[in-house]
Amino acid sequence: MHKTKTRLSEAIVEQLDKNYPGHALDVPQIYDMLEYPPNPTMGDFALPCFKLSRTLKSAPQQIAEKLKDGLSISEIREARAISGYLNIFINIDLLATDLLCRIFAEGERFGSPRRGEGKTIVLDYSSPNVAKPFHIGHLGTTIIGHSLKKLHEFAGYSCVGINHLGDWGTQFGKLIVAYRKWGSKEDVEQREIDALVALYVRFHTEAQNDPSLEEDARTEFAKLEQGDPENIALWRWFIEISIREYKKTYEHLGIEFDSYNGESFYIDKMSEQIQMLRDKNLLKIDDGASVVDLEPYGMPPCLILKKDGSTLYHTRDIAAAVYRKRTYDFEKCIYVTSAGQSLHFAQLFKVIELMGYDWSKDLVHVPYGTVSINGEKLATRTGNVILLKDLFAMAIDKVNDIISEKNPNLKGKEKVAEAVGVGAVVFHYLSNNRMRDINFVLEDALSFDGNTGPYAQYTYARTCSILEKASYAAGSPPEQIKLSAPEEGELVLALARFPERVLSAIDDYEPSVITRYILELCSAFNRFYHNCQIITAESKESRQLRLSLVYATNTVLGTALELICMKKTEKI
Repeated sequence: MHKTKTRLSEAIVEQLDKNYPGHALDVPQIYDMLEYPPNPTMGDFALPCFKLSRTLKSAPQQIAEKLKDGLSISEIREARAISGYLNIFINIDLLATDLLCRIFAEGERFGSPRRGEGKTIVLDYSSPNVAKPFHIGHLGTTIIGHSLKKLHEFAGYSCVGINHLGDWGTQFGKLIVAYRKWGSKEDVEQREIDALVALYVRFHTEAQNDPSLEEDARTEFAKLEQGDPENIALWRWFIEISIREYKKTYEHLGIEFDSYNGESFYIDKMSEQIQMLRDKNLLKIDDGASVVDLEPYGMPPCLILKKDGSTLYHTRDIAAAVYRKRTYDFEKCIYVTSAGQSLHFAQLFKVIELMGYDWSKDLVHVPYGTVSINGEKLATRTGNVILLKDLFAMAIDKVNDIISEKNPNLKGKEKVAEAVGVGAVVFHYLSNNRMRDINFVLEDALSFDGNTGPYAQYTYARTCSILEKASYAAGSPPEQIKLSAPEEGELVLALARFPERVLSAIDDYEPSVITRYILELCSAFNRFYHNCQIITAESKESRQLRLSLVYATNTVLGTALELICMKKTEKI
């Protein structure tokens, strides 16, 4: 559709040149103004001429009439001027011929912008705090981040996925105190992360009645920072247990990281950057602490060193950014975290810019909205969380029950149940714009009715079933295409929009664009499936064309599902 849209934009600009000399509008501007009408009777594209009225000093309807009369390119079947809109009907047979040729030739690479060859993208995402549970609050950063990684890989970039673990800080002092007071090696070895979480929650409960525990925790963390062998051994043990647990969840999602370097990795890399801040006279003393004054940029001071000289998140993040640039020479470094950290990253990026690193412009924060449970804020210390492993288990069990009832002889039903159950949760989350706050209701996430992940995966399975029943072997599409049903044309238009949607998802860092596209494509395909005979079509030519459309849908839908971390299901 991008190619057709560009040709239309060029033709419209030619008409503007002819009718409005010196208008100063260019092809990209017209391209951005072209809309997809909500109703096919209003055309395949529409240009709202209201947007041109002031620039061209002419009435919208008059502009539409003048543009309509001279548009004559092969891509256009008809143009109409109605109520200030230029409604354009394209030559759908020509589009279908070109589109199917491209999908058959490019296969799973169809839709790739191919803009990333030779360039590296670093993505920092997921990054849970060690010794805490992997709950639904981590779902956003994890699947948004991994979907962005897949989208950039699809565009040809070499991507480095970094799990910047929260493996340093006073929480380890708390955990060490809790373990020594109330824990045991046997219990932790048996229950692993569950035992650590229970100890962490108990610490906060006990500390409400005994504030001295907080001081004990600070003391133990100070010993950890100073290299106390016993505390270091406990700390490493807690990290090993946590990563082992997290990898179980990542396996469900098909996620592998290139690096698990957490905050502790950068402890010995901070002094160089702190000295650089001093050398550039950026550090100021404020009540004993060392800060970078960001008031001229409309932000509060950025704290680099506490009064006692200890470091903070900003200090470690500066060292991490410099290390990543030196190691990977990235085109962009993308951080996927909650919107609540937007100020932190605005300060971080500005400090790195002030330090003279010209690549600071290549640092990108991708925020997302908050998650609550039935309207209540998530809180590990109070236990108000839904663990992802429990959520996935419930979803998988539900799918297993459905399969046992409707298709008990399905081969590999355990893997299918996992793909569909986990996919339901992923699709539910990514159905929303990433900045939207989500009130997580378990029943909604596990609902398989309507526009859901299981609906999308079932549609994919339906395309596989049709191709299998028809013994279809993809060779090449028909050389001359003549569509005979409106549903065929609607499906062609839906398929043609995929490359444009991929670009939008990458440029806006918005995986939900792909999720919404999947629903568009599934809707168009299912209308086609229900209203058009495919295997038993009235002619050999029609059968071949429709099977080509099924194959094209199978290819594009399969790619789209993978871009949002969902598995393809050939049978359900």
